[in-house]
Amino acid sequence: MKLTSVIVGIDEVGRGCIAGPVVAAAVILNPNVPIPGLMDSKKLSENKRNVLSALIIEHALDWSIGRAEVLEIDQINILQASLLAMQRAFNGLTTKANLAKVDGTFYPKINIPGECIKGGDALIEQISAASIIAKVYRDQHMLLLDKLYTGYGLAKHKGYPTVEHKKNLHAKGICSIYRRSFAPVKGLLA
Repeated sequence: MKLTSVIVGIDEVGRGCIAGPVVAAAVILNPNVPIPGLMDSKKLSENKRNVLSALIIEHALDWSIGRAEVLEIDQINILQASLLAMQRAFNGLTTKANLAKVDGTFYPKINIPGECIKGGDALIEQISAASIIAKVYRDQHMLLLDKLYTGYGLAKHKGYPTVEHKKNLHAKGICSIYRRSFAPVKGLLA
């Protein structure tokens, strides 16, 4: 009897941001329901990402989101926080996978074998799917934070350190959603 691999794709978003959580997703696609157009979330328009995210959530065998919060990022560093978010996403699955494909070069603490694939979000459909739902989830979270923390422009830049964001941060000051271990936040604290 041939064993079928149940592959989970895992990816994270928000590592380069200076505000908000780092978010990961784990996705097990349904082999009987292909989703055309899966690719690296960064190469998709916001509208296309939203459409694909809804399709993934509707048709995947299983999916889960994991997060690591700002305080955790500052305490354990962004790499360890990203791996923790991936582990949490994996642990949130209810379907048992037996092989993981993880974007990047570091493997999270999960209890199945797998491989790290640099640029995997552009190569492996399960990782692409994870990248898409993680990005949509995080972007929606940043829209909510924009309503709570006005004047920073979070809805526009989603927490990435754009010129405008750094200008707004300098004018408004640091609040609880900022990663204090990241420049330019660290620079303002000094």
